[in-house]
Amino acid sequence: MARRYAIYDVFTDHALAGNPLAVVFDAEGLDDTAMQAIAREFNLSETVFIGPADNPAHAARLRIFTPGRELPFAGHPTVGAAIALGSEASDDAGDRRLMVLEEAIGPVRCALRMDDIPYAEFDLPALPRQLPFEIDKAAVALALGIDADEIGFENHHVSVWSAGNSFVFVPLAGLGVAERIRIDPATWLDIAPAVDGHKASLYAYCRETIRHDCAFHARMFAPEMGLAEDPATGSAVANFAGVIAHFDGLAEGPSAFLIEQGVEMGRPSQIRLEIDGRGGAIHAARIGGHAVRVAEGTLTL
Repeated sequence: MARRYAIYDVFTDHALAGNPLAVVFDAEGLDDTAMQAIAREFNLSETVFIGPADNPAHAARLRIFTPGRELPFAGHPTVGAAIALGSEASDDAGDRRLMVLEEAIGPVRCALRMDDIPYAEFDLPALPRQLPFEIDKAAVALALGIDADEIGFENHHVSVWSAGNSFVFVPLAGLGVAERIRIDPATWLDIAPAVDGHKASLYAYCRETIRHDCAFHARMFAPEMGLAEDPATGSAVANFAGVIAHFDGLAEGPSAFLIEQGVEMGRPSQIRLEIDGRGGAIHAARIGGHAVRVAEGTLTL
């Protein structure tokens, strides 16, 4: 059966930047083994498969796969799939649209702005929670190929968070340190905590940025998923909302942060994080970004 697909660059407003995503339309009938094999064939950080929703009021059901395994939730597949579905809709749907996407984590509410360069944002389906793991800073430094005294800034220290996917957050002294990271996957997998049967990925960040409009600079590594490095990670930023709230505190009401990632890979990305603070805690949060279609074709499977 022939199945259409498209490639989107997500969390960027121009082609050949951001995080590439394969979107497979009409995925009904594909089993888990087939979807995993197709994801390995595309060999992108994620491939999203679009099928009919269980609830007729929802837009679609998504299955998200890395080359190594399925994910319950991920940011750039959610943004990319929402924009892909918006682009497939009839012209009379309007420039601003709402939709609900069914993911393994649960329903995810999305809003779209279908301008010349489409933009989508989604409500976090689960708020981040800090996990009680303590990881030796010297061991983390060894896994990253940096010095232990280059980890940490202000009151930020290594912490572990989960909001569907789990990450170890490593604060770095500055951009120079971030640029020098050379992760040793075997060493990382030895020290990374296991959460729900999977090793947590690594998200390194600093407050020093390249773009003046960004609040943080970041890099993400996921050896267990088969990802040497990821140019833009929405699910990590979902957790990063907890890091910001915990270490920096929150203003009452909405706050917005732009996070740059992928620069060292030659695929600069910008992820917008909005946090609604209430009484010093996260009441709700949203992640958004642009996406552009760069290729399309047919799977002859």
